[in-house]
Amino acid sequence: MSINSMENQMNYQIVISGVGGQGVLFVTRVLAQACMDENKRVLTSETHGMAQRGGTVISHLKVGTFTSPLIRPGNADLLLTLKQENYPQHRGYLKPGGQALVNSPDLAGEGENFTAMDGEKMAEADDNVRSFNLYMLGAAIGMVPVCSLEAVKAQVEKIFSLKDEIVRSKALLAVETGYNNIRKEG
Repeated sequence: MSINSMENQMNYQIVISGVGGQGVLFVTRVLAQACMDENKRVLTSETHGMAQRGGTVISHLKVGTFTSPLIRPGNADLLLTLKQENYPQHRGYLKPGGQALVNSPDLAGEGENFTAMDGEKMAEADDNVRSFNLYMLGAAIGMVPVCSLEAVKAQVEKIFSLKDEIVRSKALLAVETGYNNIRKEG
């Protein structure tokens, strides 16, 4: 990709938030690699906090012509929150008009740019409880077109290539279901 075409790409800033064990870093890496596979410039930053299960984990993902990996409050295009309780703590990252996608069964909306989706319930319905984060990832790229669904699915396919076919198929289905669910609502 030439420097000029890189400068013409869209710029996106995404904050991904959750707790240890939910796959915040996994989702960030899948999304970052999918963007890089589409020849997009990517910067990431991770704050592990208490890295064991239960501690807050937040990552910043920038796609485009940025020089610093950190996202300042009030600048994120998307806040993807894998744990509902983290939303109040991290919503300040959103820019005016930015989109919030919160994993929640019943959180009341906070405006037109707020979407609550029960990724865990979707995963349970598909007998795929460990992959709720992939449902949320699919929905996220349906909301903010940082990369294509095909690029994310190719990354998931690569990551799960050594797993059995059932696990790999369920992971791909999770991404696609989340994506289609959000596109249908929007």
